[in-house]
Amino acid sequence: MPISPNFTSVYTKDWEINFIQCYPNGQLKYTELCNILQLTAGYHAELGGLSFSDMQLHQQAWVLSRMRVEVIELPKWRDVVTVKTWIVDMQGSRSVRALELYVGETKMAGSLTYWVVLNTEFRKPEALALPFEHFDIFPENLSTKKSFAKINLNLQTRFIKNKTVLLSDLDIVNHANNVKYLEWCLDCIHPNILLKNGINSFDMNFLRELHWHDEVELVSSMEEIPNFISVMKNDKYCFALLLEYNPS
Repeated sequence: MPISPNFTSVYTKDWEINFIQCYPNGQLKYTELCNILQLTAGYHAELGGLSFSDMQLHQQAWVLSRMRVEVIELPKWRDVVTVKTWIVDMQGSRSVRALELYVGETKMAGSLTYWVVLNTEFRKPEALALPFEHFDIFPENLSTKKSFAKINLNLQTRFIKNKTVLLSDLDIVNHANNVKYLEWCLDCIHPNILLKNGINSFDMNFLRELHWHDEVELVSSMEEIPNFISVMKNDKYCFALLLEYNPS
């Protein structure tokens, strides 16, 4: 698709929170928060001529490599939220995108994301084949207090459970969708933490693709309430999640 006449370098989109997206307490799920943020990023890319369909003409797609989310407060059922997004950096095969989520004038969450261009035929990173000079870049305008992190994997861990990647875990790029990794890991945490808005922030590193029928295991750090949870296949890290909790 050509660049939309409605394209702007800073993009906003409204979403109404529905009941399917919420925990039993009526608050937005952390996974659905990430979905909303990433869908907004996708809409912005589409308006700028960098949609999945545009990139598939060159056998390319954006894939998420790192993501940091800082949560001030979770929106609730029927809230209308506004997501604002812009590009912090873009060059070669990578892009850094900022996102903020508001209810009215109140900021509820911020996220900083690191994206890589993947050749979907050879499954390797490569330089973006499409022009992007029409995107203004805002290197000083960050959406989080801290940047995304490279998570330390040299930790003592304990086994939690095994998992088989199902068809329902896959997305259009034919690999496990990044939010599914987060869902698997958060299901290993005591529900009260999730229901009481107990997570202050989290970093995610996406390290290896997973595909249909892959057998993986989930492991965590040794604490009773773990701050590190990971998805592994054949003793190799595929995904790492680092959690920071609100004071109890």
